[in-house]
Amino acid sequence: MSRIAKVVVDLALDREFDYRVPPRLEDQLAIGSRVVAPFGKRKVYGYIVGFADASSHSNLKEILDRVGRAPLLTEKVLELARWIADYYVTPFEAVVRTILPSAVRQKRSGFKERLRVHPREGPSDPDTIQALERRAPRQAAVLAHLLTHGPAYMKDLVERLKTTPATVRELEKKGWVSIESAVIRRDPFMNREVLPTEPHTLMPQQEEALKKIRCSIDRPDPSAVLLHGVTGSGKTEVYMQALQYAMDRGRGGIILVPEIALTPQTVERFRSRFGDQIAVLHSHLSTGERHDEWYRVRDGEARIAIGARSALFAPVRNLGLIVVDEEHENTYKQEEAPRYHARDVAVVRGRLEGCSVILGSATPSIESYHNALNGKYDLVRLPHRVDHRKMPVLRVVDMREEVEREGRVNVLSRDLKQAIESRLERAEQTILFLNRRGFATSLICPKCGYVAECGQCSVAMTYHKRTDELRCHICDARRRVPRRCPNPECQDPAFRFSGIGTQRVEEVVARLFPGARVQRMDSDTTVRKESYDEILGQFRAGKIDVLVGTQMIAKGLHYPNVTLVGVINADTILHMADFRAGERTFQLLTQVAGRAGRGDVMGEVIVQTFTPYHPAVQAARRMDYEGFCDQEIEFRRELSYPPYTHLICITLRGPSENHLVYAGSLFARKLKPKLPEQAIMAGPAPAPLARIKGLYRYQVMIRSPAIRPVSTAIRELLKDFKWPDKVQYAMDVDAWSIL
Repeated sequence: MSRIAKVVVDLALDREFDYRVPPRLEDQLAIGSRVVAPFGKRKVYGYIVGFADASSHSNLKEILDRVGRAPLLTEKVLELARWIADYYVTPFEAVVRTILPSAVRQKRSGFKERLRVHPREGPSDPDTIQALERRAPRQAAVLAHLLTHGPAYMKDLVERLKTTPATVRELEKKGWVSIESAVIRRDPFMNREVLPTEPHTLMPQQEEALKKIRCSIDRPDPSAVLLHGVTGSGKTEVYMQALQYAMDRGRGGIILVPEIALTPQTVERFRSRFGDQIAVLHSHLSTGERHDEWYRVRDGEARIAIGARSALFAPVRNLGLIVVDEEHENTYKQEEAPRYHARDVAVVRGRLEGCSVILGSATPSIESYHNALNGKYDLVRLPHRVDHRKMPVLRVVDMREEVEREGRVNVLSRDLKQAIESRLERAEQTILFLNRRGFATSLICPKCGYVAECGQCSVAMTYHKRTDELRCHICDARRRVPRRCPNPECQDPAFRFSGIGTQRVEEVVARLFPGARVQRMDSDTTVRKESYDEILGQFRAGKIDVLVGTQMIAKGLHYPNVTLVGVINADTILHMADFRAGERTFQLLTQVAGRAGRGDVMGEVIVQTFTPYHPAVQAARRMDYEGFCDQEIEFRRELSYPPYTHLICITLRGPSENHLVYAGSLFARKLKPKLPEQAIMAGPAPAPLARIKGLYRYQVMIRSPAIRPVSTAIRELLKDFKWPDKVQYAMDVDAWSIL
């Protein structure tokens, strides 16, 4: 009797379907194989996730065919996918689609092939070539070239010798050459040479950290290691030597970075040590490059995968080490379903694969630090910079006093202007950080108070001077700048720009320091995939004096000539309606400060703020991580926030507020009896961003010490719960932001 294959199809149905395996495919299919199967009157693509000897259904249909040479998913990765689907209350097939890049899931092969011409053993003596040259000079030229230079691609051969494919085909008919199809790898590193490096001699603190990580790699059940190292303490060198230790034992690795902007620098450092063993996986590669890099990992040609969040699912053979660099970053949390957190999923994959996981950061998340204090993770500290270089001096500028003295809000305080000027005189580099792009954060009428807001979202529109337009940073709506107040009762022409964006900072710096080479780096200036490399390459080469940017320049970058970092406005995150606002502010200030003084010259950091005595700002000034965490953890414990509870945020969206309130209230009322006693539920209530893209938003919030009883209750309710028409919901388990 035929085996039964359990198949998930590329449809959001959250269930597996049984199919018979035809005898002709019996030896070709395995768990993880991609197949074509009948589904109603259609043919659909799916993945085999298991086999059975019998099925509860009769008259099963047969799998039609397999797709590809080998399974795309391993059993361990499928086990991880099941965990993600269960934990984050997400359809299983949606998780499978996330794990496999779209470049791999495409219907066609995806490999780029070209014809390659090979000379055959045969007539190669001068007389034969001369005879051929008299009869067919073009054929003789092709044959002579191949005999001299070896095999060549058909296209290159035809272009070089100014001939035609028909000429080469005539040689094939005579048996003098062979023509075959060859796969060409699309290499994202093409034309980029990297000088090899040797492992550095470690400081005693690094040596101790590496020793503990090696012990973790050698254990049959390794635990996660939280590597808490100050900025510039040499965490990357520890990662590389730990990875080499794993590779010496025949194992591979995955290196995660939080920002694509950090990937080029990270890849360069790892390639200098591990060469072609590196594959890079992130969304700024072309589709072909992502496809070929993924298959290099799957086929064992590359043993190390480096990239942003999704690189966690790379099919590395015999995985021995996962590194999550800057583990505290919110970019590790996916914003679309499945809303997984790559840091937490990395720990789970490590447990399933029996490999060690390093979570590295100068400012670990409260959750990770709490897990380390409780013994769930091993804690390793690097409290000093490499070669005992001094940490930068951090000065806080009270902008209230600046306004009182100057009579207005300046982009650059007097202290920061003087500091930039002195760096320019000494040919040292400066980074200016502001986590807001655009020229001005809003357009406001000073007479009636009207603010130019997006018609689809509950936010003020941002003014972009270069294109002279107002832009919504939520839905990307754009409109022309009004020449007078749109309020029909006002119509005052004295519209004013309020707030500061990176575009304005760039303009002010260029005006104040006309001789300085200023460059802005934010999502507006890095649209092309090469933009990151180009800007950072120019900065590394000393062709940029002042780099202005958003959070993409705040962490992970290592430039020894940067001796000054200026934080233009530390209050942008501090006053957001989010319980993590203080933590994020502390992390961001500490991380951006860490870009200064990484060379021989001591660094300086100037933080401009209207809230100079906030605990997060003062803790960052003292570089006091433990002191800040002790206070923040106590605050979280009193209010039953993470890490003492899990936070589940269910966001409802729709065009009618009344429908959202009704649906949310009904859902909460039915869910309440199913929850454990310790769970706290609130809402439905309007979300902090109450309207996005024309849809209203309401939230139901649940906090619970245990997550499984809550996620199980939600999953059971969702099976039968009927949402009203035009009401959409989004499930976010372990929500990172409640905006």
